[in-house]
Order: sequence, then structure tokens, then C-alpha cells
Amino acid sequence: MVKKNVSEMEEISPEAEVKMPEATEKASKKEVSSKKTSKKSELSEKKVSKTSGNEDEQVLDVEVPEEKPKKTKQEKEVWGILHLYSSYNNTHLHVTDVTGSETIVKATGGMVTKSDRLKATPNVAMAAAKLVAEGCKNAGVTSLYVKLRAVGGHNGPMTPGPGSQATIRMLTRYGIKLGRIEDVTPVPHDSCRKKGGKRGRRV
Repeated sequence: MVKKNVSEMEEISPEAEVKMPEATEKASKKEVSSKKTSKKSELSEKKVSKTSGNEDEQVLDVEVPEEKPKKTKQEKEVWGILHLYSSYNNTHLHVTDVTGSETIVKATGGMVTKSDRLKATPNVAMAAAKLVAEGCKNAGVTSLYVKLRAVGGHNGPMTPGPGSQATIRMLTRYGIKLGRIEDVTPVPHDSCRKKGGKRGRRV
């Protein structure tokens, strides 16, 4: 019985020797695959860390230009007053400081055109507004309050002439900021009598 066992062991041992390398090969393959997966996971973690670092850098790049208080110091608003007299014969532009005592720049329709009939037209008012805008920029004035005046009174029209709206539009186009626009047309309060007789002026 002992001999048979030995012979059986001898018969079984070569098969075991054949099977053992296959098991070792499988184990080695598993180890290689596990190493590859660990390397991939490490690479992915590195990529994630790199991308997160880039995102942080991008956030910093976006935040840096927002923190610039120098522009607010340089771009200070300097206010003035525009006295705009607009009739059906002419347009007068007179810019003063806030107190109204010092003249900064002035322009009229007659300074732009030579013909009297064109003084009150919108095109001439636009040209006069261009002169005023250039004078304001040279003096450092960036914003204007507007005091709009028609002829008014007891014998004149209460509505401003055709050059008033064109003037205001052109000033905004040339970069002048406008604040309050006030109508200062003189209004009679029953103190003046209109020209003419009881039945009007005889022509």
C-alpha cells in the first residue's frame, strides 16, 4: 500500500508541477494589472490636482482686475451748469461753474454760421454744442446741469426753439454726462400788460 501511494504521489507530482506555474502566472498578471490600475489612479489624481490648481489660478486671474481703485480716483466728476437759451431766432450756450460766477465756455449760433436765418436751426445748434463739448473737456468738466430757457415773459413764446433738443443730444454723444434739466423760462404773474390795444395790434 505504501508503494502504491508513492507511485500515486509520483504520478500526481508532475501534474502539480505543471499546474503550479499557471497559478503563479495568474498571480503575476493580477499583480501587474493591480499596479497598472494604481498607476492610472495616481495619474488621474495628479491630473485632478493640476486642473484644480489651474482653476484656482484662473479664479485669481479674474479677481485681480476687479481690485483697481485707481480708476475711480482718476475719473472724478466735475460738474458745471449749461445755461441754454433757445429762441426761434438764435441759440445761446453758456457753461459756467457750479456757482455760476465763472464762465468756462460759450457758443452761439452766430459763431458757427454767417446767415441769420440759419442761427436757430438744429444743425447750427449741433455745431455750437460741439464747440461747447470740446471746451468742457479742455477745462476738465465732465458733467453738466442744464437750465433751459425760452423767450417767455409777457410777450414771448413759452416753448424753446428748435435748437434745444439738438443741443442736448449732441452733448450726450460727445461724452458729456447730463444731470438735472430744468426749465427756467420766465413766467409772468399778472404784472405786465401785453403789447397792443384793446382789440390787439393793428397791422
